[in-house]
Amino acid sequence: MRHSQLFTRTRKDAPKDEVSKNAQLLIRAGYVHKEMAGVYSFLPLGLRVLENICRVIREEMNAIGGQELLMSALQKKELWESTNRWDDAVVDNWFKTKLKDGSDVGLGFTHEEPLTNIMTQHVSSYADLPKLVYQIQWKFRNEERAKSGVMRGREFLMKDMYTFASSQQEHDVLYERVAAAYVKIFNRLGIGESTYRTFASGGVFSKYSHEFQCVSDVGEDTIYVSDAKRVAINKEVLADDVLADLGVSREELQEKKAVEVGNIFSLGTRFSDVLGLKFKDASGTDTAVVMGSYGIGPSRLVGVLVEMLSDEKGIIWPKEVSPYAVHLVALSGGNADIQKEADRYYDMLQENGIGVLYDDRDVRAGEKFADAELIGIPTRLVVSEKTIGAGGVEVTPRTNGKGTLVAESDIIDRLHDR
Repeated sequence: MRHSQLFTRTRKDAPKDEVSKNAQLLIRAGYVHKEMAGVYSFLPLGLRVLENICRVIREEMNAIGGQELLMSALQKKELWESTNRWDDAVVDNWFKTKLKDGSDVGLGFTHEEPLTNIMTQHVSSYADLPKLVYQIQWKFRNEERAKSGVMRGREFLMKDMYTFASSQQEHDVLYERVAAAYVKIFNRLGIGESTYRTFASGGVFSKYSHEFQCVSDVGEDTIYVSDAKRVAINKEVLADDVLADLGVSREELQEKKAVEVGNIFSLGTRFSDVLGLKFKDASGTDTAVVMGSYGIGPSRLVGVLVEMLSDEKGIIWPKEVSPYAVHLVALSGGNADIQKEADRYYDMLQENGIGVLYDDRDVRAGEKFADAELIGIPTRLVVSEKTIGAGGVEVTPRTNGKGTLVAESDIIDRLHDR
């Protein structure tokens, strides 16, 4: 993509009413457009990042046997009434509206009910289980507060997976399989070291659920962490019996602020009992399916990555999610020969399968460098009169800003190694 043709624009200042760092940088760098509090449109650069995060999630979900589908956002009232989750006194963040025939519908905030209902048409025998089914879909929640940028939206993208098992033992195996996949996802996204599997309340279904909490000063949750044992406990469940279960003492735990980036729940048979999701076991007995629910918010992760991986100059994307692998900058100063050489490098990178954003604009070098640092692509390549004379290009990692002259013959291998 040539920067001169890119549908985006950087800006020096963020909107005055935007208080979160992630939204300020994403808006300034041209990744998102703010529609209203808690609602953002993803512009071309932002969409590429969002799709790359989804790709990582898909790869890890598919690797453990997940099958992707896409359910409707519009939800019928009667289905949710059957599980007592239509009532605003029970779920207070529904968006609801009426069809022209007067019937009530809601915009889905999660999808346990509709998927369980679908599965009643597809599960009848123990031979049909287990199943791991997921979607990546926009969710809608009427949040009271929406001041954390894309980290807490009223409209947000969610990967929600649901498992269906023939027994608690089979469910437990699936549960741990998904948990291990989550660890791989966060490692690939560059926040694995800061993210802890955190013990939280299991509600009425089990003693514990687990959150994946990323330690950050902007976090809304308080967790207690043992770095030595890679164990964390949500403040809400910190008690002597929990400490005993986990084999940790209060003295070895450190209090930290954190952002929830994923969660996994055992659901038991709550939804399958109510909605009639049963199967015949080996003896022919009707048995309720045991379920689990597993969430990750890709759009929230965009904000978390910006909060965690940025500096005073702008964003620093990890390689896995960056909108492009390389930011090629031409310092031509109106010199047609330098521009022609930069064009040649642009073609060469594309021919070798390397995604590149090419700053071919006729603007000052300082503006180009400032935009490159703000946009945050991991590697910058500079073509200038100096580099041409030396027979190569200047390669600069966004992480440290230290440029190195690399010979043209080594460029492709060098970039593929990154």
